[in-house]
Amino acid sequence: MESITPVRVRYAETDAMGIVHHAVYPVWMELGRSDLLRALGQSYVEWEKRGVMMSVAEIRVTYRAPARYDELVEVRTRVAQAGRRKVVFAYEVRRDGARLAEGETVHVVTGPDGRARVMPDDLLRLISRAL
Repeated sequence: MESITPVRVRYAETDAMGIVHHAVYPVWMELGRSDLLRALGQSYVEWEKRGVMMSVAEIRVTYRAPARYDELVEVRTRVAQAGRRKVVFAYEVRRDGARLAEGETVHVVTGPDGRARVMPDDLLRLISRAL
């Protein structure tokens, strides 16, 4: 399963050269991740209410081509790996079919106290549906 999140590049997301700043891509990845969870039927807010957090442990972005102000891009998000303690999401940012960036985030399952915990069975089943 893959979710597609359209994003219109805002002026504030660009740098002095008129291209999207590299720090914006992880923000777009978060948008895609949230949309994917909603598409699976449960928002991340609902996970947090249950005391289940997915803390970012690693993030990787490879930049291929620039995006510019007012362009419409799409963030394609999928689950690459789902386990009881770790979830890996994969992303592609595209414009008109051209790949602008790709990346991955690795999340560890934690509680509100920040300590590692095991993902509840029902949430693991939910997120595993996206594999």
